[in-house]
Amino acid sequence: MRRSIIALSITLGVAFSAPMHAEGWQSDVIGVTQSQLSPSYWLAQGASAKVIMTEAQIAAFNEKLIKDNKYIVDPLSFQKSLTKDELTSAIHSASSIPKSPRFFTDGRQLTAKDFAKYQANLNLNKVVDNNEVRFAVVVKRTALRTFPTWDRVLNSGLDQDLDRFQESGMFPGEAVAVLHQSADKKWLLVRAYNYLAWTPAEDLAFADADKIKAYREQDNFLVVTGAKVNTAYVPNDETLSEVQLDMGVRLPLVNNEQVPYLLNGQNSYASHVVQLPTRDEQGKLVIKPAMISKTADVNLGYLDYNEQNLIKQGFKFLGERYGWGHDYNGRDCTGFVGEIYKSFGLLMPRNSGQQGSSEYGQNNRFDKNTAADAKLPTVKNMAIGDLIYIPGHVMMYLGEHHGEPYVIHDVKGLGYNKGDGSFYNSALNGVSVTPLLPLRLSQETSYLDRVYNIKRIR
Repeated sequence: MRRSIIALSITLGVAFSAPMHAEGWQSDVIGVTQSQLSPSYWLAQGASAKVIMTEAQIAAFNEKLIKDNKYIVDPLSFQKSLTKDELTSAIHSASSIPKSPRFFTDGRQLTAKDFAKYQANLNLNKVVDNNEVRFAVVVKRTALRTFPTWDRVLNSGLDQDLDRFQESGMFPGEAVAVLHQSADKKWLLVRAYNYLAWTPAEDLAFADADKIKAYREQDNFLVVTGAKVNTAYVPNDETLSEVQLDMGVRLPLVNNEQVPYLLNGQNSYASHVVQLPTRDEQGKLVIKPAMISKTADVNLGYLDYNEQNLIKQGFKFLGERYGWGHDYNGRDCTGFVGEIYKSFGLLMPRNSGQQGSSEYGQNNRFDKNTAADAKLPTVKNMAIGDLIYIPGHVMMYLGEHHGEPYVIHDVKGLGYNKGDGSFYNSALNGVSVTPLLPLRLSQETSYLDRVYNIKRIR
């Protein structure tokens, strides 16, 4: 297999080695120098500022996605009630017992009794003939879980980083349809725009769908464009104080004429004042003014969708710890690309398989029998921001270095064949810049071998 690596490298003109430098910086990440860990390096390769899709085109893209893609919905357009069969089916869809063994973090295998406890909390005996659907807004970053529990559950590899009950995350301002409540009343089964799962009840605030729609669709809004931004500290209101807002969060602004000189004891002139969703003691939505410093990484409206901004947005996550299903206050590979594209207003399905298999965008598909060499012409013609899919993973194309394609991705493992032909197996476990071609899943299988789609969002 060493010969095939050399062949791939010769095809595009460079052989790779792990960098070591006179100034002392060294890494086991193959083919990457310190300068390549800066967005300026890739911006200088000719990234364009030309708008790829206008605001109107993006709105049409999302509208078509909601209409045609089974993985994306508008939660506020969800049906107002569910029959007994419909709700039961939804609960079982979100909370099916896995076919493979699962283990607690101490190594003990889950038994039928353990799963029976989780199933009891699904509250199936409270499903009636006609079940009202309610609507709510997320008030703080929260989790979406397979079962209504915080128990961490691992697969047979006992990888402590991969909680198999962790599905995804949600952020302040997102709307959800609430379908059901757990028996302990601590969890709600919700349909977010791209996922169905359980979330803590305390992280949602209820309101009529029309009220939420009016709140969310205001024309004057702020978008979080940094990896994470916090609202200002407020000494006497924890619902407003230092609330974390992740990339892509959209919040309406308070109209200028309604902004007070003093807000929560602080002068507002050096801050953006947003309408922050909060929850009262009865669980109802209350909109409160909150401040975000004008030095924070935010934008008035969505960012222009162009190559330069794709690179800049991706690099804002560089070095962030990998978080399976938005665990560890981070994100995984699809959360990474999803949040980048949300900063332009573009929606995507949650999981890599859902993204890679879906027909939205421009797709270059390969079947499992397509040889790696046959994929190289498509690889050579990638544009900045193209999404490269292998089973269970997605990467974003950055550009070329000496004719070699490079990607940025939120990735757990690091594998490549060394000069002596042996397989180097380590970890990245975070948002990383790497060349594409040397990466391998095993000594015999390269990433390129497994690439099944290269998607361009247009």
